[in-house]
Amino acid sequence: MTTHNVFLLSLGCSKNTVDSERLMAQAEASGITFAEHVDEADIILINSCGFIEDAKEESIAETLAAIDKKAEGKIQKVFVMGCLSELYRQEMKKEMPEVDGFFGTRELPEVLSAIGASYREDLFDRRSPLTPSHYSYLKIAEGCNRGCSFCSIPKIRGRYRSQPIDQLLREAALLQQSGVKELNVIAQDISMYGFDSMGKSMLNELVLSLSDMDFEWIRLLYAYPVNFPLEVIETMRNRKNICNYLDLPLQHCNDRILRSMNRGINKQETIRLLETIREKNPDIRLRTTMIAGYPGETREEFEELLAFVETTRFDRLGCFPYCHEEFAPSFALEDTVTPEEKQERVAELMEVQEAVADENNRFFEGKTIKVLIEQVEENTAFGRTEYDAPEVDNECILAIENASVTVGAFCMANISETSAYELFGKIIS
Repeated sequence: MTTHNVFLLSLGCSKNTVDSERLMAQAEASGITFAEHVDEADIILINSCGFIEDAKEESIAETLAAIDKKAEGKIQKVFVMGCLSELYRQEMKKEMPEVDGFFGTRELPEVLSAIGASYREDLFDRRSPLTPSHYSYLKIAEGCNRGCSFCSIPKIRGRYRSQPIDQLLREAALLQQSGVKELNVIAQDISMYGFDSMGKSMLNELVLSLSDMDFEWIRLLYAYPVNFPLEVIETMRNRKNICNYLDLPLQHCNDRILRSMNRGINKQETIRLLETIREKNPDIRLRTTMIAGYPGETREEFEELLAFVETTRFDRLGCFPYCHEEFAPSFALEDTVTPEEKQERVAELMEVQEAVADENNRFFEGKTIKVLIEQVEENTAFGRTEYDAPEVDNECILAIENASVTVGAFCMANISETSAYELFGKIIS
């Protein structure tokens, strides 16, 4: 049997990254090799993203580029899997007949068969890393039950399904053995972990079990504000290896918009939740995400959001323009805010947040903090603190004077200067 050399292009979020890593481990067990460069491959496999318009366009552009390589005789086959294929399989088949196969988000055995590999149940918790060796993601659940009006994830990924704790601990142990020092706990919604299988939240139990393992950092990402188990914040405060960090996407603060978004929480409840979290753990740093330009959002409602961002003082914040998704419930609403106005509102909100972040970061000036080194260039090291997730948060830029520094190592650094999104200083040990 011919064994193929596959170039896997994994697009989109960290959840997609985990899917790609699982596929690679399964395929490698069947003798498939993965090329670092597309020119070395005979198959291109694209794990697509279909969450927002920009992601769709990137997935389509990469698929068309792969088709061109096939037409030129540089590769033999092209396959597309993942979120975009889940949503638009029939349309893509019609528009891109040159693609040899389209697969959705729940067809791993079929994808493996297409590239000449076999699925093995005993390898479910094995992964071949796409992230740097010092950090990884642990996906604790699949799907989502929330039904937010702007989101198509329930259609793409199905209903919420928690992974069993014992299985997650086995997977985490394998990651630890491979050298992972920072474990990032992810799902579409980590707050709901356990509700589907046990009838109650099991997130704190999982976090405690992971904390008992020898990870240097454990980070919690993508927590929904409704049903978030507050005992996790107490565990975070009491356990040294759980980062004082929580990603809590809020999307908006205006009550009318929150109702239309079907978020299940109002502004006052949100404020009380934030106050409680900060009271339970004063050292915590909070990240959130907002949407600007939701259907019907008036200037007054947007200014309410601006004021909310200024007063709640999130340490990390991202903002996206509303995307009128065909498969999201909000597609039935009139998309009243122009694309130009959406972008202007995003820029305006991020300007407010930049001032907040700049003030917040001054706290670190003169402090000595622990930093995970991610890049070294001559006499400068780049890294992150426990308050910063991979790829999206602050960067530490540190002078190397009399220290030996390697990527993936933890160092102590003295911070002398800060900006909104950067900490500057030097490594002291």
